This record gives sequence, structure tokens and C-alpha cells, in this order.
Amino acid sequence: MSEPASRVSWHEVVATALLAVAAVATAWSSYQAMRWNGEQAKTAGRVTATRIDAATASGRANFETMVDVTTLTQWIDAFASGDEELATFYFERFRPEFQPAVDAWIATKPRTNPDAPRTPFAMPEYQLASRTEAERLDAEAEILAARVRTDIQRASNYVLAVVLFSVSLFFAGMSTKLTAPRLRTLTLVIGCAVFLGTLVWIATFPVSLSV
Repeated sequence: MSEPASRVSWHEVVATALLAVAAVATAWSSYQAMRWNGEQAKTAGRVTATRIDAATASGRANFETMVDVTTLTQWIDAFASGDEELATFYFERFRPEFQPAVDAWIATKPRTNPDAPRTPFAMPEYQLASRTEAERLDAEAEILAARVRTDIQRASNYVLAVVLFSVSLFFAGMSTKLTAPRLRTLTLVIGCAVFLGTLVWIATFPVSLSV
């Protein structure tokens, strides 16, 4: 009678299964690393656009402040020289955002009250919508920049997962080449441990999918 065909050892079954699932996990981690790199690049573009908008709003606020300073100076000069007509001319041409601050400043009687603010610009009524918008955009840009850093870290984590899964693939492949039972088992156990540890780790990662 012929000898029965040799049975497949459990080492081969486990090694084959490990090679298969580790290859899939490596491909998945590579895909996720690419996706998160794309996410950070997209968000970085939004950061740049938002900072440009913030700079534009800040420049507009600076220009409006310069206009307010100029008209206030001209009004004070006309008022001090006794030219009421010219003073009225400038007073009526204060910007709508500046007028409440001037009115509140005049109400403090700055000519006789030593505790009065030195200029209308120190009054709480002096509020520029463009300045507020610039500050809001700057804050938004900081939030987006933090998101960029987070996305970069996520992509780096997935790249590390690719490396670790590749290590498990190496040990799984090596275990099929070894003939010493103990060494073969040890190599396979190390490969499984690396794979399972990495799998548990990436299970905590967020996932980015193409839409």
C-alpha cells in the first residue's frame, strides 16, 4: 500500500492565513495613509485661503482706521481754529462705524475732564466690522492649521502601520522556510503578535473614505 499523503501542518495554515490578512491590512493602511495625506493637503489649502482673507480684512481695517484718524485730525484742527463750517463738514463725514465712538468721546467732555480717554479710538464704541472679521478668520485659520497637523499625524500613523504589517509578513514568510520546529513556531508567533498588536492599534484610528 502507498503511504498516505502528508497532512498540511498547522504552521502552514497559520502562516498562509497571516500572509493573506497582513497583505490586505498593509494595502488598507497604505490607502488610508494616502487618503489622510490628501485630507491634510486639502485642509492646508483652506488654511492658506483663510489667512489671505484674514489679511485682506485686516488691511481693510487698517485703511478704515487711517481714514478715521485723518478725518478726526482735520475736524479737531477746524474746531480749534474756530472754523465751525469746516468743522461741521468734517464731522458729518465721519464713517458710520466711527460716529458712535466720537459721540461717546465728546460726551466725556475731554477738554475739561482729565479722566476722559485721549481719543475716540480708546472708546469701547469704536468697533470695526473688518477688524472683527479679520480676528474671526485668524481664529478659523488656527483651527484649520491644527486639523492639518492632526491629519499629518494620522497619515504618519498609518505609514507606521504599513511598516509593522510588513514586518509581520516577513516573519510569516520566514516561518515557511524554516525547518526547525521551535524556531519555526517562534517566528510565526512573533509575526502573529506583531500583526494582532498593529491591528488593535489601527482599530482606534479614524477612517477616511473616497466619496
